[in-house]
Amino acid sequence: MNIQKQKKVIMEKSYRKKKLRVCVATCNRADYSKLAPIMFGIKADPENFDLEVVVLGSHLIDDYGNTYRMIEQDDFDIHTKLHTIVRGEDESAMVESVGLALVKLPDVLNRLRPDVMIVHGDRFDALALATSAALMNIRILHVEGGEVSGTIDDSIRHAITKLAHYHVCCTRSAEQHLIAMCEDNDRILLAGCPSYDKLLSAMNKEDYMSVLKNWLGEGVNAGDYIVALQHPVTTNIKHSIKMFELTLDALISFNKKILILFPNIDAGSKEMVRVMRKKGIEHHPNFRAVKHVPFEQFIQMVAHAGCMIGNSSCGVREAGAFGTPVINLGTRQTGRETGENVLHVRDADTQNKIFHALELQFGKRYPCSKIYGDGNAVPRILKFLKSIDLDEPMQKKFRFPPVKECFSQDIDYVLETQSALAVDLGGTNLRVAIISMKGEILKKYSQSNPKTYEERIDLILKMCVEAATEAVRFNCRILGVGISTGGRVNPHEGVVLHSTKLIQEWNSVDLRTPISDALHLPVWVDNDGNCAALAEKKFGHGKGVENFVTVITGTGIGGGIIHHNELIHGSTFCAAELGHIMVSLDGPECLCGSRGCIEAYASGMALQREAKKLHDEDMLLVEGMLVKNEEPVSAVHLIQAAKLGNSKADNILRAAGAALAVGIVNILHTVNPSLVILSGVLAPHYENIVKHVVSQRALTSAQGVNVVTSELEEPALLGAASMVLDYTTRRLY
Repeated sequence: MNIQKQKKVIMEKSYRKKKLRVCVATCNRADYSKLAPIMFGIKADPENFDLEVVVLGSHLIDDYGNTYRMIEQDDFDIHTKLHTIVRGEDESAMVESVGLALVKLPDVLNRLRPDVMIVHGDRFDALALATSAALMNIRILHVEGGEVSGTIDDSIRHAITKLAHYHVCCTRSAEQHLIAMCEDNDRILLAGCPSYDKLLSAMNKEDYMSVLKNWLGEGVNAGDYIVALQHPVTTNIKHSIKMFELTLDALISFNKKILILFPNIDAGSKEMVRVMRKKGIEHHPNFRAVKHVPFEQFIQMVAHAGCMIGNSSCGVREAGAFGTPVINLGTRQTGRETGENVLHVRDADTQNKIFHALELQFGKRYPCSKIYGDGNAVPRILKFLKSIDLDEPMQKKFRFPPVKECFSQDIDYVLETQSALAVDLGGTNLRVAIISMKGEILKKYSQSNPKTYEERIDLILKMCVEAATEAVRFNCRILGVGISTGGRVNPHEGVVLHSTKLIQEWNSVDLRTPISDALHLPVWVDNDGNCAALAEKKFGHGKGVENFVTVITGTGIGGGIIHHNELIHGSTFCAAELGHIMVSLDGPECLCGSRGCIEAYASGMALQREAKKLHDEDMLLVEGMLVKNEEPVSAVHLIQAAKLGNSKADNILRAAGAALAVGIVNILHTVNPSLVILSGVLAPHYENIVKHVVSQRALTSAQGVNVVTSELEEPALLGAASMVLDYTTRRLY
């Protein structure tokens, strides 16, 4: 009998682990777009979950589209519909609505008795849900906590965080905010935004034109219309209504097709609707005013818009996934992380300022951003839900300072390492690597660099896709792609202006657009010498040094200059062409067409040229050396001969080092760095002679410069990665 009881207890525990009763409560169209992917995931796993859906708030109001119907159309059974909104759309109505929800919710929760309630975001309805669940000892999972924005939403969001037992956040910053708020980091999941699981596929849908025509009519074209969505700011209603008037005036003057959505139900929305009607927006030929657009159609409208304007979180979050230009008005989203597609007009106090912002942004395209997600949030959230132990005490535990630093948590349900895809386009090989925030090369791929543009782009994409796929195995989240390439590069546009002779068909090449479009990741491009300097700045001898120069000694001679902690590109992007500093007017011919350049003396190609001359004159080989008939003579043989006592080879090597050193003295007298880093395969052979010449030939004030050899094995790849890992996405207008 005792054995049977034990078996029963074990079975009950096993069943409880497999079957979690989850209540998802949705209040409005916006939170449903984030909760729906989670709901679909829960519904698709009946062995582990029971789903109960509660609908309340503006979902049930005709003026806001009766959006509960889209939940029914998605084939979810709604257990309870709670009418909780007190009409009035002012501050008092918001308070009364919270009170009404608090009165009605206990009966519903008593009947449902869920193990976990999922609450989203920062709305006043969500605060009522979290308060009710917390007081009734129901575990709360809060989605999108830890974020920062304007208005009363911030306070509500953080209040829900304090009530919640588990947290699903979208960005690394949000995660750190939750930890700083003393939340238990073992109960925080950095998953990304659930809506990204749906929206990343929207750009490639073939039927988007039918969606555009359905909402804006037959004459509309992709990229030639505006999506407008503006809500009241509850902490300054009068100003937000004035700003809305100015926005509408600017949009009318801009004379483009506009899909405009009615504002949410916050205090002040009634006055905003009055402004729309006063200006005749519902009947204006350029405007289509709607209460609601189904999420899948709405994201296609955003994805193909020429611009999005307003103060909705959709503009600073979802729109970035498509590179859609966004004008963010006012302070409602202040503090949100944004992609470079967002132009902030904090003080939208004149029609002209808003109109000018429209002129600047309309029709542009930006690199796709994945700040808020990578399309894999729901599987992480479901795994997180399954890990909840119902036998643990209900009482929350706060982690008061000192805060545990959260770099790597339990791999079973917490996040990946932030990483970059680094690409190095060399004259011979094309290499791709997965590189972590700490500069660890987790995986490296190498292929011969194709000769044609088309083959090269195809191979880059193929290798990047392979690396991004394998990054999952390393528990990595890829933030973007950094590309190091030879030649002159415009890093602002991601364009190779013209390349070295070693890389064929590589002039006026836009690298950013095709790679960003294919991978849905932001892309940065720069010259290999600049990348080497960036690598030293983040991972090498240049870390913490304000002014330094990196000189690459390899097949060619190149480098990068860091001045006041910034990389110097120059007015035409040819700064730091250190290999083409002339050290003699009548020296050997350089590949650039001039004579006497450092590269003509000290590069691997120059040393190979001199080695061949000696070999042809039977003056290269010494005892202990052997060059096979089919083996090409190279700089390696010259260095080997010098080490074995070949005086002619040694003189050539010294002359090359002296030419490099004289060039470096010129650099010292031009930019006055405190550090010179010699990088590349030839660096160890040049270090001593460079130090000697500097001590003899530099001005006294420059002789104290520190000359060192780089310790980085892969400066080009690490520099390419650092562009991604260090890039700041904020823009201010």
